[in-house]
Amino acid sequence: MATHLLVDGYNLVGSAGMAPPAGSGRLEAARETLLKNLAGYRQRKGHAITVVFDGWQGGLGAEHREFQSGVEVVYSKRGERADQVIQRLARLYGRDCAVVSSDHEVVNSARAAGAFLIGAAEFRAKLQDRSSSLSTVAFKELDRGDLDRVKRSKDKGGNPRKLPKSQRKRNHQLREF
Repeated sequence: MATHLLVDGYNLVGSAGMAPPAGSGRLEAARETLLKNLAGYRQRKGHAITVVFDGWQGGLGAEHREFQSGVEVVYSKRGERADQVIQRLARLYGRDCAVVSSDHEVVNSARAAGAFLIGAAEFRAKLQDRSSSLSTVAFKELDRGDLDRVKRSKDKGGNPRKLPKSQRKRNHQLREF
């Protein structure tokens, strides 16, 4: 099942703490590097990708869309933030999309729409990991070092070495990416 990936562009650029000051040529270079990495990720995984950038301060009067190497790039219109565009698209796609952002407002709206959520830092690690080694990690529930940290009351039933069902479900969904 191919999932549509909605990416908060500047949030992902800033997740590494390397966001250049606005208005500099380095911002454009960071944006181009991100688009190149997303195009490579799209080729490896096959997901449709839409990356949204802010255009609300100096953008056009209408939303601008273009395709670069198979990745749809959306610049929000003047007066509209990228967060609002992502929230609108998440409501449109619902459960058929995954939203990449660490912005709480975007995350809460996407969760309400039923979208799968991936934090910007978490996705940046997957974007940089070309071997996609998460698939081996996703099957491992807990390693032995984590057993000491799991504190359970005696009233709890079930296997104490197993992750909670919600976490196992998230790991299963994350394997897609």
